[in-house]
Amino acid sequence: MNSLNDLKKLGDSLTINEGKMPLLFIGHGSPMNGIEDNEFSENWMILGREMTTPKAVLCISAHWFTRGTFVTAMENPRTIHDFGGFPKQLFDVQYPAPGDPALAKETASLIHKTTVGLDHEWGLDHGTWAVVRRMFPDAKIPVLQLSIDYTKDGQYHYELAKELSSLRKKGILIIGSGNMVHNLGILNWNLKTSGFDWAIEMNEKFKKLITNGDHTPLIKYETLGHAAKLAIPTPEHYLPLLYTLGLKEENESVGLFNDTLLMGSISMTSVKIA
Repeated sequence: MNSLNDLKKLGDSLTINEGKMPLLFIGHGSPMNGIEDNEFSENWMILGREMTTPKAVLCISAHWFTRGTFVTAMENPRTIHDFGGFPKQLFDVQYPAPGDPALAKETASLIHKTTVGLDHEWGLDHGTWAVVRRMFPDAKIPVLQLSIDYTKDGQYHYELAKELSSLRKKGILIIGSGNMVHNLGILNWNLKTSGFDWAIEMNEKFKKLITNGDHTPLIKYETLGHAAKLAIPTPEHYLPLLYTLGLKEENESVGLFNDTLLMGSISMTSVKIA
């Protein structure tokens, strides 16, 4: 599902279903998607225009990987430029969305698997603002981030996500932001919009498991073989997917979009659940 017409239909389906906001996993790719007009950023904009406007956004980004779990709790989160080697135009971007300290406290109180710290230092990294800025460019909707505890396994994160389910009924849009296939160590800039054989294999396997609702192999991704080890050399870009899947409820539909491989070893494939 890549065409703009398909994404408009997708956006039309992203309304509140029985009082619930949809769920998204966004393959965010390069920070440049935050300022470039391309098929990925265009589709993010369509999603933002067509869905019911959320009261706030809670994003689980690959780029806030911590010991323990934290939620941003400041009034005005800063825009973090957590990258190097990109043009000045990207570093000049500011996304001045407000925070929501009360929502941060509520979010922390919902999680019983661990004690969640209220963070006043982090802000919005590019895994969040590059996507949310395209969806909601006026920066009026409060945006929070929830960190990913790097000491925990997939099962832990999948179960922790479920504790956030009540937020959906309160108008909170929850987004996991990463990439299912993400291996920067062996990417090939000349391949552009194609993937290595192992990346194609894993992207297809991930999609099949997701659309079939077969979450156990996805949670235990370390058991999926050599191709999975190449696709997920480190887990930070993959784990946000488990938050999105962990929040899925029975009878909700699953759709895929931005289903493209880049530079051999990055998948932009994204998921919507509504």
